[in-house]
Parts: sequence; structure tokens; C-alpha cells
Amino acid sequence: MKNLITIFFITIGLSAFGQPKSIQFKPTVYYNNFSYKFPAVLKVQQGDTIRSESVDAGGTDKNGERIAKRGNPVTGPFFIEGASPGDIAAITLTAVSLNRDNATTVGGFVKRSLPMDAMQEVYGRNAKLVKWKLDTISGYATPLFDNEHLGNFKVPLNPFMGCLGLAAPSESGEPLTYFADEYGGNMDFYKVTKGATIYLPVFHEGALLYIGDGHAVQGDGELNGDALETSMDFAFVAKVIKGEPKIAFPRIEDSEYIISMAMDKTHEQAFKRATLGLLEWLQKDYNLTLVEASQVIGTSVEYRIPTVAGPKLEIAAMIKKKYLIGLKK
Repeated sequence: MKNLITIFFITIGLSAFGQPKSIQFKPTVYYNNFSYKFPAVLKVQQGDTIRSESVDAGGTDKNGERIAKRGNPVTGPFFIEGASPGDIAAITLTAVSLNRDNATTVGGFVKRSLPMDAMQEVYGRNAKLVKWKLDTISGYATPLFDNEHLGNFKVPLNPFMGCLGLAAPSESGEPLTYFADEYGGNMDFYKVTKGATIYLPVFHEGALLYIGDGHAVQGDGELNGDALETSMDFAFVAKVIKGEPKIAFPRIEDSEYIISMAMDKTHEQAFKRATLGLLEWLQKDYNLTLVEASQVIGTSVEYRIPTVAGPKLEIAAMIKKKYLIGLKK
């Protein structure tokens, strides 16, 4: 796959749309499915910067008003001009920022995270909502509930978008925004943030991009079932890559890493498919043999488990770009 800089120059160079523009979009409707049936809210020219906002996972906006149905309501769909089935959409997040000073999460654990006898007290209906304060001046989040031992506990803010996905394939129906799969979706991965480019396979004309489910902070696994859920301001630039081999699952690139993601019913299968995506990426970009690729991946790969809270399990296979500098593209 071409790197981010190459994509930028090739796309702008071929663009027939003139100078890129900056467009502010104010959503008036939010959706809870990665559907190909919803009307596009905006037609996006490649290279233009689209600035918009999201509500939180419960449908509450930056003013604290419930304006959408709970369950990860997302902004969109955005119709990307020039995107057709078989293409790859490259979505670069140019801004991701908090637009309010509070968030909520769950005071408990999801079923996959611990033995049931260890978490029964705070599982399911026993789990309570926990409010957090988001201090963008200090850069930290602190819990706001009556507790004995967390008076000095704080965690650094790390805002990112929990949901970023295209309309799912027709045969998969219209999956709820709890789901993640080949189209992206509810990936709940902290790398989906400012400066990252997310590569997604296109299944419908215009790609139909959805973004939402802002997270102020989340640890690996999303073990509470929620991150620190909040509303968000975001901006993105969309580009279309044509003539490249199809990718099976989302890929992510930022200044530090290339990342292959996969979703499956078991961690073993997701692990294998994420590693396969990384292998295919390295072989495509650097013409590596299987033995050569084994030495690169075997010495340099890192793995993350973005979430165990969703219907499918996720694995992210990552390699730092600094280790690839000596390889010939």
C-alpha cells in the first residue's frame, strides 16, 4: 500500500476538483447502523477537509442534551466522490478534540474480562454509571463518584473516535454500530485519532463514511464495556486509492506505526488474520519473501487487544515504521 505522503500527492495531483476546501458540517440526524440505505448527509470531494461533531455513545451532545438514540449514534454517512466498490478509502483524521468537560463509563467489567465469580458484584445490572471530569487544561481525567481510595487518581486524556467505518457489504445486512468487521466500524482502538489514516475497503458507491462514539480515554480491551464516553469535535480528509489489491480488514497508519486489524469470533482467528494483513502489507510495499517477512515480523511486531466488549474479538498487529526505514520500497 502506498504510504500516506505518496497518497496525498497522487490524489491531489489527479484531482479535478480544484483547490481543497474546508467545510463545516453540522449534523441534524444520527444513525445506529453502518447501513448503505441511509441518504448521504454530505457529498465530500477528495482532499477537502470536513469538520463536524459527534454525540456520545448514549446520544448526548456537547451541551448535555440527549438528541439521538443511545447505542453509539454516528455522524454521517458522508458520500466520498469517486469511491466505488473494490477501491480503498483512506480517511485521515486531521483533528479529534473534546468539546465538553465530562464523560461517563461503567463501574464494572464485561464478561470476557474476568472469571464471573470475581466480578459478579459489579456485573450486568449491578454495574453503575460512573461520571468523570475531563480537564483539558491539565490534560487529565478524574473520577467523580463517592469513593474511599481514588481521591488522587487521574489518567491522561487521549481522545479518539470509537467508531469509524464505511457502509457494510449488502450481504451483511445493516449491522448496528456496536459491531466492527471488514468495513471498520466500532473498532474502539486508541490509534483512531488525530494524525492517523484509516484504510478501509469500499463496498458501495461513495463509500458512505460514518464517524462517532468519542472516547476521552480507554485502556486496552475496553474492559468496563464503555470507555470514558463523551462527545467530540473531529475533522477528516478523504481520499480514494484505486488499482490496489483488496484489503480484508482495516489498516491504520500514523507517524509511528503501520497497523493491521482483524475481527473474528475467537482471538486466535483474529490474531492470525491481523498477522496475515501485516504480512501482505509488508510483502506488497517491500517485495519481501515469506522468509524475509518472517524476520521482520518476528522481531518487531507488537499486538494490542482494542476491545473485548464487542460482538467480535479484535486484534491489532503493529510494527514501528522506524524499523522499516532500511527496507527498499
